[in-house]
Amino acid sequence: MIVFETHPDRYRHWRLSVNGRVATLTLDVDEAGGLAPGYELKLNSYDLGVDIELYDSVQRLRFEHPEVAAVVVTSAMERVFCAGANIPMLKGSSHDQKVNFCKFTNETRNAIEDASANSGQAYICMVNGTAAGGGYELALACDEILLIDDGSSAVSLPEVPLLGVLPGTGGLTRVVDKRHVRRDRADFFCTTGEGLRGRRALEWKLVDTLVPRSKFEETVSARTDARIALSDRPADAQGIELSPLARELSDDAITYPNLTVALDRSARTATFTLRGPDTAPPNDAAGIHDAGVDFWPLAIARALDDAILHLRFNETEIGTWMFRTEGDPEMVAAHDATLLYHAGDWLVREITLYLRRTLKRIDVSARSLIALIEPGSCFTGTLFELALAADRSYMLDGTLEEEGSNLPPATVRLTGMNTGPLEMCTGLNRLQTRFYGDDDALAAAAAAVGTDLEANDAEELGLVTFAPDDIDWDDEVRLAIEARAAFSPDALTGMEASLRFPGPETIESKIFARLSAWQNWIFQRPNAVGDDGALELYGTGRQPEYDRRRI
Repeated sequence: MIVFETHPDRYRHWRLSVNGRVATLTLDVDEAGGLAPGYELKLNSYDLGVDIELYDSVQRLRFEHPEVAAVVVTSAMERVFCAGANIPMLKGSSHDQKVNFCKFTNETRNAIEDASANSGQAYICMVNGTAAGGGYELALACDEILLIDDGSSAVSLPEVPLLGVLPGTGGLTRVVDKRHVRRDRADFFCTTGEGLRGRRALEWKLVDTLVPRSKFEETVSARTDARIALSDRPADAQGIELSPLARELSDDAITYPNLTVALDRSARTATFTLRGPDTAPPNDAAGIHDAGVDFWPLAIARALDDAILHLRFNETEIGTWMFRTEGDPEMVAAHDATLLYHAGDWLVREITLYLRRTLKRIDVSARSLIALIEPGSCFTGTLFELALAADRSYMLDGTLEEEGSNLPPATVRLTGMNTGPLEMCTGLNRLQTRFYGDDDALAAAAAAVGTDLEANDAEELGLVTFAPDDIDWDDEVRLAIEARAAFSPDALTGMEASLRFPGPETIESKIFARLSAWQNWIFQRPNAVGDDGALELYGTGRQPEYDRRRI
């Protein structure tokens, strides 16, 4: 079983140090520390275990170190920054393991860029040797790339010529969309295995600065000082500790204090039941800081994030995720109002951004998503985002004839969290996405913010897909689940990903919607993974035998 929770005390591949306003992340991969047997992590190459530690570091820097305004990423290895994803690891991985690995790595790179764009925490990559493939893609996620000018240090994306696949973590998109490398130059760069170094790498915008080895530390110090001057991170604030999650695993459930995920492997479903807060939120920002990881919005984000990752990697045959909620809608609305009122506080900002990243993780998960809105639920504000993220939603009209139940009919409520801070990877919020091209419907939904809506009103506004009564409820839900289980998982993945992201494209949406789709396909092609494919023969001295048909 793959576990995503770790701590700097247990890192095997990264060293995290903090010195005032500057943190340093040093890649020092333990060759024998692979997540699975059968390969060695040579030349600072990485597997999922290396990236789990990197993700943990990025999270801790955001929450535990508000004083840090600049992060330097570098390598402990002489003349090698990072050789990218470990090839024997990829060769020995199943198709789903390859794709899930690339997706998680993408999300970690995006979290770095999110910290730079929204948290005042800039990343500077100190490339002190060769950066190849995923190693250069890590550098591309940073704000600045400094390259040693020693005649041998180089940057490269060698996947096409050497492996028959594509750069797996956004390299193609970031080269042209983020760094604005000319397309013809990018074409040359991505088809030459040895990469570029020195003056040409700088002229082509593949790096930002060339630095003699003797002046590297001096230059890095100057660049971090410049970034610190632009940051709004509070130099004298106290962070909160990301203490271990309270999680219990059994054969058929994953349980957290605010979330239970029930597993039905025969039906291939996972049912998420999210519990709303039991108490009112703190009265002020100081109370939020005192609550720390127990503050409900942060607690629910951490639990949901962990559950998503656990299911992605450890329960790959469970293809349908269903979302239920329970609790007091007023308490959810109160916590949303607190987040919005204290949005200028650094910790509240981080919590909101974490909620946004976690919801994005749901959007790009290759699972069918169904929301079930019943009496006793609290699909309000932040939790209503789950219904908006779902591929379809069912809201019970009225009540169920259950012995001893006196719950009133279900309602849903929009809050300010639905109209602003929880954007998808396209830059649109989920209401804008739902009503893309229909401004009247969007305006009508926005006008209902703060109103409790029963099933017929929610359906009329377009906020839910279906509103069956108690006579039809069980059959409609059952048929939806059974139909999903009967369809081709591959077809569903392609269909859902195509339908979830209407509207504009961003670098992030291109990486997931475009690159992920192509990489998913290429990882199944014999030119890459067949017995005579490039990925299988890499390092053997034999040349791959390609099927030359362009299809």
